[in-house]
Amino acid sequence: MLDWLKNISKEHPEFWKKYVSKFDKKSNRYVALSVETTGLNPSKDVIISFGAIGVVNDNIYIGDTFEIAIPQYKYLHDNGITNDFLLESSQPKLAEPAAIENFINFIGNSTLVGHRINFDVEMINVALEKLACGRLKNEALDIEVMYKKLHDINDKNFSLDELSHLFKIAKTERISTTDDAYTIALLFLKLKSRLGLK
Repeated sequence: MLDWLKNISKEHPEFWKKYVSKFDKKSNRYVALSVETTGLNPSKDVIISFGAIGVVNDNIYIGDTFEIAIPQYKYLHDNGITNDFLLESSQPKLAEPAAIENFINFIGNSTLVGHRINFDVEMINVALEKLACGRLKNEALDIEVMYKKLHDINDKNFSLDELSHLFKIAKTERISTTDDAYTIALLFLKLKSRLGLK
């Protein structure tokens, strides 16, 4: 059978159907997201950890966090990356299919916020494709794009550290992707306020 025909006839998993059904109404929740990967090529690299934190009504909810490490030993080895981080990390660890399902359940229909979020979304979409799911339906906001819009800058890029420095946000120890997600949430609230977004 042709691949495309096989994909059309294959039924989506139950968790994906539940996720899609949530988009009947708009959420007031944002999810600040940090995704760590083995590299920058969505067609050959994979996700090794997620960190995410909920933001509602301009408040960061520490209790509304998601943190998962995905042991991708083969890919780490192939990319010459040490897996010490994953082995020693206190983050909960799940195989990729379970991690993706848990992540989708966590984000629901929230607006995603990240630093260079389009890359993160593409990596997640590639992982979803392996599970016979569709592509993410969430709206996405990028703090780097927001900063450039605020200052009308087109010819320069800003790392997460640079943005943190510009807004005088203290550096975290960056032990996990959740530390980066928290920094992204802080930057998002500052930028959202300055841009006058509701």
